[in-house]
Amino acid sequence: MNQPRIELPTRLLILLSPWRNAATWRIAFSGGLDSTVLLHLLASLAKTQTLPPLSAIHVHHGLQAVADAWPDHCRSVCKALGVPLEVVSVQVQPGASVERAAREARYGAFVAALHSNEVLLTGQHRDDQAETLLFRLLRGAGVRGLSAMPRQRPLGQGHLLRPLLDVSRAELQAYARQQGLSWIEDPSNDDHQYARNYLRQRVFPVLTEQWPQAAVTLARSAAHMGDAQGLLDDLARIDLAGATPPGAFDWLGLPSLALAPLRALSPARQRNALSHWLAALTEQPDSDHWVGWDSLRDAGNDARPIWRLAGGELHRAGGRVWWLSDHWLRSVAGTVQWTDPALPLCLPGNGQVMFSGKAPAGPLCVRYRQGGEVMELSGRGHRDLKRLLNESAVPAFVRGRLPLLYRGEQLLAVANLAGLDGAGDGSWQLNWQPGSQDLGLS
Repeated sequence: MNQPRIELPTRLLILLSPWRNAATWRIAFSGGLDSTVLLHLLASLAKTQTLPPLSAIHVHHGLQAVADAWPDHCRSVCKALGVPLEVVSVQVQPGASVERAAREARYGAFVAALHSNEVLLTGQHRDDQAETLLFRLLRGAGVRGLSAMPRQRPLGQGHLLRPLLDVSRAELQAYARQQGLSWIEDPSNDDHQYARNYLRQRVFPVLTEQWPQAAVTLARSAAHMGDAQGLLDDLARIDLAGATPPGAFDWLGLPSLALAPLRALSPARQRNALSHWLAALTEQPDSDHWVGWDSLRDAGNDARPIWRLAGGELHRAGGRVWWLSDHWLRSVAGTVQWTDPALPLCLPGNGQVMFSGKAPAGPLCVRYRQGGEVMELSGRGHRDLKRLLNESAVPAFVRGRLPLLYRGEQLLAVANLAGLDGAGDGSWQLNWQPGSQDLGLS
């Protein structure tokens, strides 16, 4: 005997119960069917339940003239429901995929809007999940991609939730008609040049003629893939735990892994561990691009291989692989005068330096390597700086960024390198804080 179907508001309330202590529930409100139903459901529940404060955010992409009227529609709906609305206009970067660029701009706005302990709720439903799985399957995605959209994940300082993933589009339409709701119909949804529209309007109707439960079963497969990805993530964490021993240059603050433990793994486990590690740093490389990892891993000991990815570069040095992005990929040069050594000196694009102990007499400045530098060391005489850096095993990508302290033409110190970073009697040292990279792919 079939169990009676639980009403949609009750199901939504049960699913969101773990998040009722959040600071705010923010609804991503496009004005379309899905987000309109989600907004109405939550506003209705708030009348009888103690929920976090509700607010909505509408992202205006400005991609089509008709969309200029949508913010006013969203304001009208939110005003009627008593829900505050924030409208954010974004600039969609030109590129091969308008869909992808619009999504990146939209989620960038969401990240900027979310604060600590806030939750963003979006209206994707079961049919969307099935379409996502099929779309990614046709693109040759792996287990991570075929797990489709997660029900929840971190986003910025808060969390993203998709509470309608078990609800069909038909059920949302039925609720909207029953409640007399009005919503925006995006004309671009009829444009078959967009892959998702083609799947939704041309492929899925044919599938459901033969397999009426196609959306249900595809969404179930995505859930199975999500479970499998969870196991792969557990394995990756185990493998990465053995590849993160402390190193001599941890003070750089750069993500890095020891190469030897990775090499000991099978190629599939190497890719799995690295994919997990890179997920917070950059877009995942496609299957063909993984040859870059093979080249970096197998290069000779005297080589300086680089694997270039969408968000940065992976370098190899000192038996480790290092992730470089942001200002680490921009060169530094020139001379920075240090007029008041009692205060830290900001280095454009390269953090800051400061003294511990009493600073040496000036005038002082900071320069960078150009080649041919010589340094006088107590008991060792004049030594070539290149040889000294080799002795300290300084990674190649660091050498051009190391602050060099000069008094006139005399090289006094090399920041942060023991034996080279200050006075021979230990009365002062030159300390460098390189500055953090932008790792904003949460």
